[in-house]
Amino acid sequence: MKELEKNNILCGMCGVFLELGIQDLKYQKQSMAVDFLKCPKCGQVYISEELVKGKMFEVEKALEEK
Repeated sequence: MKELEKNNILCGMCGVFLELGIQDLKYQKQSMAVDFLKCPKCGQVYISEELVKGKMFEVEKALEEK
């Protein structure tokens, strides 16, 4: 993925702008639907570093503690 501006991100494979779409996330037999930016052509999902190191890390820790 190539970030042109904060809200305009292009798919690195297709060259089209990403759109908001629902993606199922699964971790340790848990599943949840989350809105992510994804390519409307190939389905590639963009997950920012900030989200991975922040909220996703917290959820992962909470699930592992159960």
